[in-house]
Amino acid sequence: MPDGKLLAVSDLHVVYDENRALVEELRPSSDDDWLIVAGDVAEKYTDIEWALRLLSERFTKVIWAPGNHELWTHPKDPCDLRGEKRYLHLVELCRGLGIATPEDPYLVWRGAGGPVAVAPLFVLYDYSFRAPGATTMEESLRLAHEAGVVCSDEYFLHPDPFSGRDAWCRSRVEETERRLSAVDPSLRTVLVNHFPLVRDPTRVLYYPEFAQWCGTELTADWHVRFRAAAVVYGHLHIPRVTHHDGVRFEEVSIGYPREWRKRPPREPLRQILPEPAGQAAR
Repeated sequence: MPDGKLLAVSDLHVVYDENRALVEELRPSSDDDWLIVAGDVAEKYTDIEWALRLLSERFTKVIWAPGNHELWTHPKDPCDLRGEKRYLHLVELCRGLGIATPEDPYLVWRGAGGPVAVAPLFVLYDYSFRAPGATTMEESLRLAHEAGVVCSDEYFLHPDPFSGRDAWCRSRVEETERRLSAVDPSLRTVLVNHFPLVRDPTRVLYYPEFAQWCGTELTADWHVRFRAAAVVYGHLHIPRVTHHDGVRFEEVSIGYPREWRKRPPREPLRQILPEPAGQAAR
């Protein structure tokens, strides 16, 4: 892969015409480019399929990690699968398109900046990024409801067959830790998750109560434990680069049109490897 780049994007939200048009324009810069899609492609199954099929036809390899929106059982979606069944249905969709998922062996990027194991993750959240002043999950949720800051996941993201989204998260964390621990210790990793693996990026949220739907404290040391060369995430709709324990964290979201229209124009695909020269936190 002499000229290839490992690129990333998330939060495509193609239900919006402006975002759909933007996705239609996404193309690799070389025949060797890989693309990471870090979740929130869309809510409805047909929209998810449209976008992933388009990208799979353009990039040599696409790697997908689910966001919360893909996992919604939307009342207007003919695909009415819930919870884990919906997730596994999306995994089979991706496999049919040749797209790597969190259920598949981790691919090794051997281009510039490699070799690294590119690990798409699905670990959800467990409400441990609690609202200010809260000491329990129940209190944190109560404060969010009182503030009128409640994620739509509470209505559309069903945890079946688990007792709650927190229980599903704990199960996913246990399984993902097992798989990451089995990666060749001589390899660095690129960890890809829709939600940030550490809490710090959520501290800039305008509504701090929303942080409880943004990750879990159980992954706080994964970027160190699992030798991350970079961590890729989305969800916050605050595209930027930060560093934690010397590891580069890339928030790669596009977000909603009302958000990205206000920002200076930028290339929607973020280059993860090789690391761009002069990359700095911003």
